[in-house]
Amino acid sequence: MDTINLVQKAQKGDETAYLELFRQYEERIYRMAFVYVKNQEDALDVVQETAYRSFKSIKTLKQPQYFKTWLTKIAIRCSLDLLRQRTKVIHFEPRKWDCVRTENEDDVTISIMLDDVIEKLDETEKSIILLRFYQDYTIKDAAEMLELPLGTAKTVLYRALDKLRGMCGEAEANGK
Repeated sequence: MDTINLVQKAQKGDETAYLELFRQYEERIYRMAFVYVKNQEDALDVVQETAYRSFKSIKTLKQPQYFKTWLTKIAIRCSLDLLRQRTKVIHFEPRKWDCVRTENEDDVTISIMLDDVIEKLDETEKSIILLRFYQDYTIKDAAEMLELPLGTAKTVLYRALDKLRGMCGEAEANGK
């Protein structure tokens, strides 16, 4: 069954239709949440909270064809809410990269470095980068999800990319 029909059924109270609909996007939401919160338990909490919030408010979705965008927006808000809640508590988790086995060690190094520099961006910059390059949304879609004017979203994206280039250049110059 297509997404629009499932959304319409879910809006009428069909829990089975909602579950089928949510399952289509559950893994994608988990991956995005994991990028934000950096651990499995919190990412699963975000998925659960996203499911709860979206189920409670599905009747407010005016255009069923934008369900995926609407759901992603809820997931971002849940991730950011969780991050704000834990800003007062600092957890230090030792990263054990020794267990990572790959044919190309440079790929792992680049991935780790990129992960570290993305963390240094502010929330809006990070969200734009993740939506545009990790979730393959257009800048227009990302702007709508983050409730930003299109021009502002473009400016934030280009500023974030400049910051990332600068940070990666510094890391390379420092021999990391």
